[in-house]
Amino acid sequence: MYEAEAEYLAAGGPGRASFDVLAPYFAPDVVLHQAQALPYGGTWRGHAGMTRFFVAMSETWEVFDIAHQEFLALGEVSVVHSDIRARARATGSELAFPILQTLTVRAGRIAEVRPFYWDTARIARACDITSRIPRGDGRGVASLEVEHR
Repeated sequence: MYEAEAEYLAAGGPGRASFDVLAPYFAPDVVLHQAQALPYGGTWRGHAGMTRFFVAMSETWEVFDIAHQEFLALGEVSVVHSDIRARARATGSELAFPILQTLTVRAGRIAEVRPFYWDTARIARACDITSRIPRGDGRGVASLEVEHR
């Protein structure tokens, strides 16, 4: 899937390349959970949701490269550690940060993706979205959850 993702992005990504190169790797009802504080935060569902997610990612990042990747566990639930090098479109800020992802695989296709970022506030600042981050309810829970279908 990561090789297909690189091929998709190299072909121009959203709006230029077809999601069809990635579709075989994702279950039709795939669910992607992104941290709410990110510019592309929320829950993205199905192939249509994944297509819109890639559009949101490309609107956020001018560059988003995997510098290093390590598969820590493989199986029904796989764990992948990636070191990212990125440049935000809004500010030109360059960042290097790790992401840890859990991928749930069902019938040979990715059914659920949960990326974990070490510092979403730093990413939000670099993307100049801190004024749009939902405020918590005093219990550490954001008052807004976004569902993308």
